[in-house]
Amino acid sequence: MASKDKIVTKGQFKDEIRPKLKSKGKRIALCHGVFDLVHPGHISHFEQAKAMADVLVVSITAAKYVRKGPDRPYFDDDTRLGFLSAIECIDYVMLSECHTVDDIIEAVEPDLYVKGSEYADEDADVTGMIRRERELCEAHGGRMAYTGGQVYSSTKLINTALSALPEDVRQFMEGFRTRYSMSDITGYADKAEKLRVLVVGDVIIDRYVYCTVQGLMSKDMAYSARKRSQEDYLGGAVAIARCLSGFSYDVTLMSITGNEKYERTLLANSATSTLSLDLIHSRKFPTIVKQRYLVKNDKREEYDKVFVINNIPDTWDASDPARAEFKKKLKDTIAYYDAVFLCDFGHGLIDREVMDIVQEKAYYLVLNCQTNSTNRGLNNITKYHRADAFSLDQGELKLAFPEHANDEREGLQSLEEHLKARSGWLTRGSAGAWSYDGESIVECPAFTLTVKDTIGAGDAFYSVAGIFSAAGASAELSMVMGNIAGALGANIVGNKSAVEKVNVLKYASTLMNV
Repeated sequence: MASKDKIVTKGQFKDEIRPKLKSKGKRIALCHGVFDLVHPGHISHFEQAKAMADVLVVSITAAKYVRKGPDRPYFDDDTRLGFLSAIECIDYVMLSECHTVDDIIEAVEPDLYVKGSEYADEDADVTGMIRRERELCEAHGGRMAYTGGQVYSSTKLINTALSALPEDVRQFMEGFRTRYSMSDITGYADKAEKLRVLVVGDVIIDRYVYCTVQGLMSKDMAYSARKRSQEDYLGGAVAIARCLSGFSYDVTLMSITGNEKYERTLLANSATSTLSLDLIHSRKFPTIVKQRYLVKNDKREEYDKVFVINNIPDTWDASDPARAEFKKKLKDTIAYYDAVFLCDFGHGLIDREVMDIVQEKAYYLVLNCQTNSTNRGLNNITKYHRADAFSLDQGELKLAFPEHANDEREGLQSLEEHLKARSGWLTRGSAGAWSYDGESIVECPAFTLTVKDTIGAGDAFYSVAGIFSAAGASAELSMVMGNIAGALGANIVGNKSAVEKVNVLKYASTLMNV
């Protein structure tokens, strides 16, 4: 069979090829993976799989569903399909358009689903998918089979031989993996699942209005644009809570929102089995909506913000009954939680009394105090006197300690001493991040320079670094996990979706494979 004839769609195999093979009593084996770089280990794997059956089908995960981090896979779908089809022992090649292999198993109904021996221990699988794949295969009348031999790593070859990782990232990870293992990372992730987590902060609706800029207005120095579409994303403390709910089985978001029907419905739909909403509705103040107007970059999938408006109140009414109810509930329930994430966006929800309650009663406090256009210079993190862990960016550090504006090391050390924290993290954009544990500063490079939208990157860093720290991880390990989350978050438009635990762990596995 010619190589090009081996590449088939799922529909073709299910409707045309499989019935013919089954009618002839042919035994079908299936191998699945990313197969980004075929090496001797893969050839041996395919040959052993073919020896177990009459027909060998190999499927690959489509690029947009690969969970190895930004810039992966190294080779595109057509290239990977092409070089697999050229391998003599493979009979058919197809593309899986799913995060899992479910669509392929249902189309192929293999007699044998063949994996390498390293996948035999289902409990060691960071994705948690191998067990599910086995069960689905068995439901379709097949069973699992395993091949042996020397285990190679496409990821390691790509990271080193093809220099897919920037040199500074490769060097950092080579040092990092001498101090930590993947089992350390998964161990802290397992501990995080059992933490009871409370998130306190402003609920924000991020409204993205996508436009095409037509030019300048004829009589004014302003843009003229045509609206293309609009989407609403859950931002602020909601985005942080959603991210954390992927790592912990018990996350609660406590906040005050407006009483608008649309916003209440939007928020209610965000509740899940691991995320509870404890929201108090105010009749005096609206749910915060930040409306951004964006245009897409013509050359790459990146978005430029043209203009932003919001409905943030100038002041909060201290007599609002919702505030009194919120503070009472916070005071009465905060002791239940193992970790409290205080997300102070400076929009009025967090006043002195709320600060005092959290600082006095939180068992483990993870703090983020943000500077933005509405509060610049008025919402410095130094207004707090206690945190177990904290995260901030370079601009926020300069405002907190202007005397150390030209020495970020001194500023970060001074802030940790001020807050009496065990872990402090400084995010530095394309320069990566720093961690400080009271003794030494560790510098971590950025794990990707591929960016769609940075709006959720800092929140993703704060969430994941914070939950690992609360689970007992060191400042350095927590920073690395936060940096991974930030890299993934920078490739999600707005807060359209939360950074997922499985993607964080898969990317960590990729980086550890140097």
